[in-house]
This record gives sequence, structure tokens and C-alpha cells, in this order.
Amino acid sequence: MTNNLCAANVFFLILAMALVIQVAYNTIKPWLHCAGCSGACDYRCSETHHKKPCLLYCNQCCQKCLCVPSGTYGNKQECPCYNDWKTQEGTPKCP
Repeated sequence: MTNNLCAANVFFLILAMALVIQVAYNTIKPWLHCAGCSGACDYRCSETHHKKPCLLYCNQCCQKCLCVPSGTYGNKQECPCYNDWKTQEGTPKCP
């Protein structure tokens, strides 16, 4: 009986820690829902001369990663998935 109670306490402690970490991470870095991709990508691609491909790839990346880096250039470290997605040639896929 004591072993079962101890195991249950450990399980709930781990579950609570995972929840706290998830809440803290989402507070620091809010994720986008697919509906927010269009506006985020419009801003991300606002200063490029290659708007059409920028918007195409930005929206693809946003739908996959649910994240778009801040600003119009750089800051890719803010979105690990966005930063790490590469083309077959090994170049960055996401603008």
C-alpha cells in the first residue's frame, strides 16, 4: 500500500512539474495558431523584394512550426523548428 501511494505521489509530482514547465515556456514564447500565420508572415516578409516566395515559405513554416520569428529578418533562434528546417541543399527553408 505504501509503495502504491509513493508511486502515485511521484507520478503526480512529475506531471505537475511538466505542466509548470509547459506553462512557463508558453508564457515566454507564445505559439501561434494557424490563423495567426498570415499576419505574422505579412510582417515578416514586408521588407523583402521577393514577397511571393517569402510569404509562401513563411506560411508553410508557420503552419508546421506554429512560430514565426520577430522582425523582418534574423531572430530565427526564437523558433527552433523554423530555424532548423532546411531544403534538400541544406539551406534554410524558412525566411
